[in-house]
Amino acid sequence: MFAHDLLAGKVIVVTGGGTGLGRSMALRFAELGARVAVLGRRPEPLAEVVQAIAAGGGDALAINADVRDAARVNAAVEEVLAHFGAIHVLVNNAAGNFLALTETLSPNAFNAVVGIVLNGTFHCTSAVGKHMIARGTGGCILNIVATYAWTGAAYVVPSVCAKAGVLAMTRALAVEWGRYRIRLNAIAPGPFPTEGAWSRLMLPGMDEEGRRRNPTGRFGDPTELANLAAYLVSDAAGYINGECVTIDGGEWLMGQSFNALTLLPPEQFQAMVAALRPPKPSA
Repeated sequence: MFAHDLLAGKVIVVTGGGTGLGRSMALRFAELGARVAVLGRRPEPLAEVVQAIAAGGGDALAINADVRDAARVNAAVEEVLAHFGAIHVLVNNAAGNFLALTETLSPNAFNAVVGIVLNGTFHCTSAVGKHMIARGTGGCILNIVATYAWTGAAYVVPSVCAKAGVLAMTRALAVEWGRYRIRLNAIAPGPFPTEGAWSRLMLPGMDEEGRRRNPTGRFGDPTELANLAAYLVSDAAGYINGECVTIDGGEWLMGQSFNALTLLPPEQFQAMVAALRPPKPSA
């Protein structure tokens, strides 16, 4: 259903584009004809994505940047413009998350997630949005949120607050920037097995339980999310603005899975979370 040139002529920036869902989206965008800039903090996975796109005959650029640093984000946008000449689409995918008893959170721990997810999304949206407005030809911004942005969820309070803010920002700017022909939408993914998220959020036993409680009886395939993203940033979705599309097999309708963890004694929960963290190297 996707023409090979669906995204031809578009320059797409994907934050957190070196791994996980960001990588999947970047590769799919390139397959559909887009030129892609992947932005992230670790240069090695970014370089691998660029190499994979180049091997398929595509054009890609890797940019090492921390979305929490507004000045660096502005410089990164200028690098993309210098290389490709324009930015037509921004996908705000960079994120951070972890499980924790909220009463144990320090201000730094809270800010670590909010800084990436909410502040980082604003920094990138602001920098790219200004370019799109000045260019005068419109554009598209797609934000990756989560279903708990509107339901809430236990033990991931920093991410809940940040994703809720991103969803509100999406809808606010969809109205404010519509006059500039800039569309803003969001995707709320359910469980998609990725190394980063799985290692921080999937407690022992949750894998099997997650499949059991999902109406479809499975987790998502990253290709499914990448195809949804490709459609939403394409001209075929030109009248979709301010929308959040859930792709989770109907899981959120069953209630947030993290909330079930409140049935555990706090001590047991803490022990399970500790088991997720790799041991610190000895001196």
